[in-house]
Amino acid sequence: MRTTGVIVSTLVSAFVAGVAAVDLQPVLLVGNNWDGTATVVTASAPFTTLGLVNIVPDKADRIKEINANPIQWIVYTAVKNQVGEGNDQMVDDLYATPDGQNVVVSRPSFGDVASISLISGKLNWRFKVSGYRSDHMAVSPDGTRVAVSDSLGNNIYILDINTGAQLGVFKGGDKPHENFFTNGGKLIWNMSIGNVDSSLDDPSGDWTKGDRHITIANATTYAIVKTIDMRDRLNAIGLKDFSDAVRPAVFTPDFSKLYFQVSFYNGFFEYDIASDKITRQVTLPEDPNLTKDRTKWLLDSRHHGITMNPSGTALCVAGTMDSYATVVDLTTFKNKALVNATKPYWATISGDGKHCVVSEAGANRITAIDFETGEKYGSVPVGYHPQRVRFAKIPVGWTPPKSS
Repeated sequence: MRTTGVIVSTLVSAFVAGVAAVDLQPVLLVGNNWDGTATVVTASAPFTTLGLVNIVPDKADRIKEINANPIQWIVYTAVKNQVGEGNDQMVDDLYATPDGQNVVVSRPSFGDVASISLISGKLNWRFKVSGYRSDHMAVSPDGTRVAVSDSLGNNIYILDINTGAQLGVFKGGDKPHENFFTNGGKLIWNMSIGNVDSSLDDPSGDWTKGDRHITIANATTYAIVKTIDMRDRLNAIGLKDFSDAVRPAVFTPDFSKLYFQVSFYNGFFEYDIASDKITRQVTLPEDPNLTKDRTKWLLDSRHHGITMNPSGTALCVAGTMDSYATVVDLTTFKNKALVNATKPYWATISGDGKHCVVSEAGANRITAIDFETGEKYGSVPVGYHPQRVRFAKIPVGWTPPKSS
């Protein structure tokens, strides 16, 4: 259901975009999940901080709304105490609109997707998901549509990024997670991860984790065209005790291969799309001091974050529970230096493609690693518990809204 926020702000943004083209600059948007802000950083070295945006200008209204709805209050409290580790989850994922005027963000604790003006700091629109918790998003190649996972309703909604209007919806597995537009925007891939907040983490309890599979939908009709259950593919290579919950993943530039992480594993897999087979398993170093008690690992995600350089020759992996990030050569499949990191939770590429940028959720900073050398370039302080980092373009000379 879509509700309108500040209509005037939307109209002003549309008027500005229509009257004159605005010069845009590349930046990285860092979503600080636990304080409801986004840090804006230049997209490439030296990674200069440009400002901070308040992603929850309507927080008082949302809390009032939650307190008036018993079901939403129960979900809100559960999300805070379990997934949020005692904190509100206010910024899961975020993208800028094509004109650079607004940031569109999924806000799990509020169960919505919202558009916030980067100029005024005001709410433009919000879309409420049916399951009360929004999660990972993806933007179409032309920047006009955003897909968002409704993690408790098992839906993937596709919205108009400028207006928030619902364009389509399709069903995923249990707890839909990451989304991708692929093949020139013709397909949408969604990975469902199942019940990662339960304590039945021994392989013998894997069956309790729910229906975890990849759902592929037509990006025009939103009809499901294929599902892929990695259980069968993992069994085929003798890994019956491995989880089939596909966590962060990345495609090669030609979309012929998918590199993906799974719950509880310190490494990743290579999946050949044409042959529909797992073609490689890569195990990465482990922290010898890490507890073997899997119930202590954050939401089943031993490693959570993987990206690829633009040429498709190297991966960068966030070894979340093993406290490092590392670059992996895709010719030798050997990792380079282990760069110390505190709860690294996401990995993306810099604007010029030279660096991997990792969010250190446990240290409130982002860290850049040189793809060529594998060495740490430097770190930038950001907000409380940074998670998703996304490339964006915003107006040249932008300064934070006064309300932020």
